[in-house]
Amino acid sequence: MAEHKHGTMDSSVQEKTFAGFITFVTRSCIALALFAIFLAVFAT
Repeated sequence: MAEHKHGTMDSSVQEKTFAGFITFVTRSCIALALFAIFLAVFAT
């Protein structure tokens, strides 16, 4: 069985995926907030 040493795994792909997810969520929240403001101003 292979020996595992703690801290030796390459996690660069996971870090890029997580950074992309956080960027997506942040931009989505901003877009939804702007849409809600737009509706509050222009909806009758």
